[in-house]
Amino acid sequence: MGNSVSTLIIPVESQVRELDAKILLACVAAERGFPVIMGSRAYVHFELASIPRGVYLAKSMRSLSNTMFRIVRQLGHEIVAWEEEALVHPPADTYFTLRLSPTTIKNVSHIFAWGQENVDLLRQYPALPANMPIHITGNPRGDILRSEMRPYFATEVRRLRNLHGNFILINTNFSDVNPFIGSIGLFQPEKKRGGRARRGQSGIGMSHAFAEGLWDHKQAILRDFTQLIPALERAFPDFNIVIRPHPSENHEIYHDIAARCERVAVTSEGNVIPWLLAAKTMVHNGCTTGLEAYVLGVPAISYLATFNEYYDYDFQGLPTRLSHQCFNFEELRDTLSRILGGELGAAAGEEREALIKYYLAAQDGRLACERIVDILEESGYRQSQPPPQPLGTYVQGWTLATLKAMATKLNMHRPGPNRRAYHDHRFPQISVTEIEQKIARFGKLLNRFDSIRVEQHSKHLFWIRRLNTQ
Repeated sequence: MGNSVSTLIIPVESQVRELDAKILLACVAAERGFPVIMGSRAYVHFELASIPRGVYLAKSMRSLSNTMFRIVRQLGHEIVAWEEEALVHPPADTYFTLRLSPTTIKNVSHIFAWGQENVDLLRQYPALPANMPIHITGNPRGDILRSEMRPYFATEVRRLRNLHGNFILINTNFSDVNPFIGSIGLFQPEKKRGGRARRGQSGIGMSHAFAEGLWDHKQAILRDFTQLIPALERAFPDFNIVIRPHPSENHEIYHDIAARCERVAVTSEGNVIPWLLAAKTMVHNGCTTGLEAYVLGVPAISYLATFNEYYDYDFQGLPTRLSHQCFNFEELRDTLSRILGGELGAAAGEEREALIKYYLAAQDGRLACERIVDILEESGYRQSQPPPQPLGTYVQGWTLATLKAMATKLNMHRPGPNRRAYHDHRFPQISVTEIEQKIARFGKLLNRFDSIRVEQHSKHLFWIRRLNTQ
């Protein structure tokens, strides 16, 4: 087994956000001979001890992953990573404590950067290991924004237009203050005004002052958006409104609004890209979809009725800078009227083009997926597996993995809004056939992947392999 090819392990946390891009990466890797196992992140962790030694692809390097990274390494897997939130991030000092951990990052063998800005940011990190290889590859999520990939979504775009007609898309990102389950927000649900509440998952690593300020700011913006939606419906009677909440948000507040309106729908189904392409325009506040809309050439508006330069520009500035900016409802109504009337297109200009080039590599030429697999090949992972760990280390990893899986499964069965409901919300059941259909669409578009096969590994997990590989 010493010379066997490394298994590429691709966990997926948010299906609607990550799955299409990671399927493309899996196919590129499988085509080059890597056996790939991919699926729900939680279920990857349940099965980790039984997966052949290989390379685990992490989407972040937060302190929350300290234990899991330790287990991954003790079991003999290596870790490569990218930073999922690198495009929209707070100032460096907050970013470092929020998104990076000295313990986690020292377990990583390679980092794949979205673009030059990502590298410049990471190089400032005081605890970055001295010889850490950081590669500017771009990201698979950037690949599926490219113009040649848009036909992948064409059928879905037609379906959405038939279903919703002419519509304005509203994308929300208020999981900090409106979380699906209380523990993942900025603060635990018992937060009292002026009190020092226990920090929630998204607040771990922030200073208390930053988290308090962000909480108040996001609460105010959420109120702005709850008032905005019915006002938009009244102002634009010829258009439908589709609200698309963040995958980690509680949708109830939006369903309550929709119940009081005639032409408002709430949905979180599918990847956001076909929704952007099907919509006439999109309204957001500091949401990554503002960047995605810009790359796709879709007019986007950042609604800044509650404005704080620190949080809106320094923290979540990129999507806002790439969008038309409106600071009150009258400005928004006028800008929307011009967009819907065909007078105004997507935000443009040399400054915005320079920004997107600085942040996002691989917008043309070879796909980011190809560049990532190049690094895996050059690092020798196709020639051999990582070396096995000493037996005592492996046993320790196996024990920890088993105990952690048991604890997570228990959490999934707690009464009330629990981890299972949250898991199934973010990673609903998907079949081999559905994944095969996605691969066939990519294959038709790129004239490749005929030899790729999908098999069920276990619940929520799949093998993606080239036909003649083990």
